[in-house]
Amino acid sequence: MLMSVSRPSPIAPTVDFDANGVQHGHLRLPYSRDDSAWGSVMIPICVIANEEGPTALLTGANHGDEYEGPAALLELAQTLDPSQVSGRVIIVPALNYPAFRAGTRTSPIDRGNLNRSFPGRPDGTVTEKIADYVTRHLIPLADIVLDFHSGGKTLDFLPYAAAHELPDKDQEARCFEAVAAFSAPFSMKMLEIDAVGMLDTTVEEMGKTFVTTELGGAGTATARSIEIARKGSLNLLRHAGILKGEPDVRPTRWLDMRSDDCFTFAQDDGLIAFVRDLGDPVRSGETVAHVYPLGRTGIAPVEYCAVMDGVLAARHVPGLIKVGDCLSVIATITEDI
Repeated sequence: MLMSVSRPSPIAPTVDFDANGVQHGHLRLPYSRDDSAWGSVMIPICVIANEEGPTALLTGANHGDEYEGPAALLELAQTLDPSQVSGRVIIVPALNYPAFRAGTRTSPIDRGNLNRSFPGRPDGTVTEKIADYVTRHLIPLADIVLDFHSGGKTLDFLPYAAAHELPDKDQEARCFEAVAAFSAPFSMKMLEIDAVGMLDTTVEEMGKTFVTTELGGAGTATARSIEIARKGSLNLLRHAGILKGEPDVRPTRWLDMRSDDCFTFAQDDGLIAFVRDLGDPVRSGETVAHVYPLGRTGIAPVEYCAVMDGVLAARHVPGLIKVGDCLSVIATITEDI
C-alpha cells in the first residue's frame, strides 16, 4: 500500500486517545476559504475508554447522504457508559463531514469521494487529507473497524452487514464472525465492483477485522434501519469484548455476491418501474423492472431481466434512471438461519 508519508498530517485532534473516560471533540483540519481565511473543517469525534482492552473504530457518513450510521453513532456517543467499557471505542459519526453537512455523497469542497480516496495524502485535497489521517492515525489504533453504509440518495438496499472474502483465511473468518455477531436481518459475503481506494481495502490490508453495512438508503433512514444499526453496534462491541455480555444474535439470512452477474446497469434513460420489491425472489430470465422512455406515449418500455436466480438485494432510486446507473443487484441465498 502506497502512502504519502513525507509530511505529518495537518489534522489535529482535540481529544487524547490515551485518556480514560468520555471525550467529545473534533479532528481539526485547516481549510482556508473565501469566508474564513484561517478556517477549519471540524470533524466530530468521541473517545470512550476504560481500563485495558481492545479498540473499536466506528464510523458513519463515509458518504455524506447515508444516515443510519450517524444516527446510531451519535446516540452511542451520548449514552455509552465508560464504566461498562473494557478497552476503547473511537466514534466518528460523520467521517466525510463536509459531505454530511451538504447531504451529498461526495464532498462539496473538492467533489472527493472519501471511500475512493484511501490511503489518502497529507498534502492532497481536503478529502485526501481526511483519508490520510484515518489511515495513519485511527486505523492503527483499532482491532476492529465498523464502517456504516447505506444506499444514499440513489440506491435502496436490504438491511445487511457484510465482509469480504480475503486471502488470509484466518482474518476472513474473524470478519465473518463479526458480521454474524452484528446480527442484521441479512448478512452478505460481498463482492465490490470498484474496490480501489476504499476504506475497506485499507483496513483489511492492515490485517484488522472489518465489517461494513448497507442498511437501506433512498436518501433517508427509517426507525427500523436505525435500530438495526444501533443494536448491531452494541453487538459488535460485545463480540469484541469491549462491552460485557454476549451479542443479542437474531436469525439472519446469509447472502452472496460472487460475480458481476449480480449487477445490472441501465442502458437507457427513462422512468424505472420495478416489478419486484426488495427481498423478492427472482429467477433467471424473469423481469425485474421496466424503463419507460420519456417525452411521449405509445413507446414500449425496455425490459430488464435477471440473469441469475436469487433475491433482489438493491434497487435504484428515485423514479428516473440514466444510462450507466446501477439498476439492481441480485444476491444468492447461501444459508437461511
